[in-house]
Amino acid sequence: QMRRAVLSIPSNVAEGFGRSSAKEKNQFYYVAKGSLAELETQAYIASDIGYLSSEQFEEIIQLASLTHRLLQGLTKANKERL
Repeated sequence: QMRRAVLSIPSNVAEGFGRSSAKEKNQFYYVAKGSLAELETQAYIASDIGYLSSEQFEEIIQLASLTHRLLQGLTKANKERL
């Protein structure tokens, strides 16, 4: 499930980038954000039940935070085009 969520993020960004209208682009960027939130939730659960080490968990959360900031930038820049 985590792999699917991870793959969904860049896939939705790419699909959004290929759309012509700003509204369509943002729709896919929001789906990517949803997949990122799903990944973070799954990381917390996996850590709690011992499937992830604390180092793996921290790396995932740090990368998720960076990805969130990048997605925020994309949606903000795209909203300015509306």
